[in-house]
Amino acid sequence: MNSVSQLDQVKTGPWNGGRSPWSVEYGKIMMWFFLLSDAFTFSSLLIYYGAQRFSKSAWPDPDLVFQSIPGLKDSGAPLVFVGIMTFILILSSVTMVMAVEAGHRRAKKEVIGWMIATIIGGFMFLGCQALEWSHLHHEGFWWGQIPTAEELKHLFTGDVSLVAAQQFANLFFTITGFHGFHVFSGVMINIIILVMTINGTFERRGHYLMVEKVGLYWHFVDLVWVFVFTFFYLV
Repeated sequence: MNSVSQLDQVKTGPWNGGRSPWSVEYGKIMMWFFLLSDAFTFSSLLIYYGAQRFSKSAWPDPDLVFQSIPGLKDSGAPLVFVGIMTFILILSSVTMVMAVEAGHRRAKKEVIGWMIATIIGGFMFLGCQALEWSHLHHEGFWWGQIPTAEELKHLFTGDVSLVAAQQFANLFFTITGFHGFHVFSGVMINIIILVMTINGTFERRGHYLMVEKVGLYWHFVDLVWVFVFTFFYLV
């Protein structure tokens, strides 16, 4: 009997609690609790960024900071590269949905294919982020690095503020780095799940609930990126 059918049974005994109020598997509930706590962490970071952003009269203009396509174009393409990054991550969320759906049907080969596509999407996003970081470092932005006003002049629409530029850099690399760590962790977990799928672990268990749990994490990472994208690249 698998864990799904067990949820529908009424537990007897004075300390067993009867029927589950949500009929949700225990591991899935724990994943939701983890994601909720992680959401608070990202929220606090983004709220602090917003407070700093709107308390300064001078702040780097996103259209000027993110106007390059690393390796192809140094300027004149505002938000194009980050748009590509966002598309890749959202597409990987779609492939994860397909993997979960295939898992519900216990279609092992399809799960393997969609998981591979999700992993590739994760690695592509991380590669793009590495290129973006490298380019920004070349522009003078980095943790604890204080560029000159002349180096930053072309990134401001008005007055140049070294303090604002430094705060922008510190918060940008901290928050996007924290998100990138989540993406990397998700890719590693997806690889583990892929190996377990190939080895037939979930077939022997009789269900693919683990794929669904990992899918929740991956969708959360994608959702967080939407807010990071809005705060840093659009506002």
